[in-house]
Amino acid sequence: MRKRIVILGSGESGTGAAVLAALQDFDVFVSDKSSIEEKYKKVLKEYNVQFEENQHSPELILNADEVIKSPGIPDTVPIVVKLLESGVPVISELEFAARYTQAVKICITGSNGKTTTAMLTYHILQKARLNVGLAGNIGKSFAYQVATENFDYYVIEISSFQLDNMYQFKSELSILLNITPDHLDRYDYKFQNYVDSKFRILQNTSNKESFIYCSDDETIIKEIKKRNITTTQFEFSQTKKSVENGAYLNKTENEINYISNNKQQMTMQIDDLAIKGKHNVYNSMAAGIIAQCLNIRKDIIRESLIDFRNVAHRLESVISVHGIKFINDSKATNVNSVWYALESVESNIVWIVGGIDKGNDYSILTDLVKSKVKAIVCLGKDNTALHKAFGDIVPKIVDTGSMLEAVRTAYYLGKKDDTVLLSPACASFDLFDNYEDRGNQFKLAVRTL
Repeated sequence: MRKRIVILGSGESGTGAAVLAALQDFDVFVSDKSSIEEKYKKVLKEYNVQFEENQHSPELILNADEVIKSPGIPDTVPIVVKLLESGVPVISELEFAARYTQAVKICITGSNGKTTTAMLTYHILQKARLNVGLAGNIGKSFAYQVATENFDYYVIEISSFQLDNMYQFKSELSILLNITPDHLDRYDYKFQNYVDSKFRILQNTSNKESFIYCSDDETIIKEIKKRNITTTQFEFSQTKKSVENGAYLNKTENEINYISNNKQQMTMQIDDLAIKGKHNVYNSMAAGIIAQCLNIRKDIIRESLIDFRNVAHRLESVISVHGIKFINDSKATNVNSVWYALESVESNIVWIVGGIDKGNDYSILTDLVKSKVKAIVCLGKDNTALHKAFGDIVPKIVDTGSMLEAVRTAYYLGKKDDTVLLSPACASFDLFDNYEDRGNQFKLAVRTL
């Protein structure tokens, strides 16, 4: 009798898992509480996968041998609670897909910078002509690529939600960029629970694998001291004068030094990096260390760091209108991402912010907002927290109800040489489908000015 796999959620992750499960000859069923997009229905039908939408039918789900859950579904939803109470294993798509590939997995997590670092790493590996796929929260799902491709390497951007349902999965190169409070509504509003989730990236690893981390992050360093980590460690820092293995910033020469066993392997001028800002120096350090761990030639690493083009919706320059620059940072869905965005802009800022607040603490932004932000345009259904946080330090705060209104308001509040920055610090679902929709609407609205 064939083993029954039930998949909760029919998005990129769930559909990819369904295709892989079907090709592995499981009895596969997909259940989605919402409607299933036509493009995914087409794929499910192509692989003869049974599915339901707009409901979770217990009689079709609780008889599963194993359940693959979309990362967007919390463990607290009733059907997942019933599954766990029944002893049915509930895993992530990445956990499932890893069983069917021998590829080297380069796994990148952190509260901020995951996508940029993953894209940059993928760019370097492609230039080095490695047979590499890009997966996780970017592009085609890991499971779909394992099912339909034959890559030797995968660069995988991994969220805490994905890590939560991974048990036997092992990462060959684990990268932890930073840890700041985010998604605490999914972690009982306990920061330590979120930290523990991020450190799951090291589970099942030994001294045969590598761990690359930011040693300027106090939370990461505190956790490393508490844990028995056996992997080979590489650190990157902008504050240390040197490191034994990894990368550090030589401030005198304004360059990154890549070091192995206390010997300089490569240098990279900060001004030559394709992506600017303090946060992108960290991202470039991490990607460069990954490339060195894979023995990629220095000239390829250097060339890749120079000609890389950043991901859409992350500090993406749109156009300038009458001398006012517009930047799309829609992917900045938490406060720490916004800190990096504000820090990277040199001119006066008209800041478009707002959406679904995830319990944000805006206090870390106070100094930057005081020094750089001349006006705030709120874009959300409830902007109370923003008015409370910044009402006394920003002379002009305006509420708007649509992207078009927000962009036009920001434009009229700006003047030549100012920057209008969309960096929301919040989830997008109150007014938009997702952060991509929000960013695309921003770009369209800017082009109507």
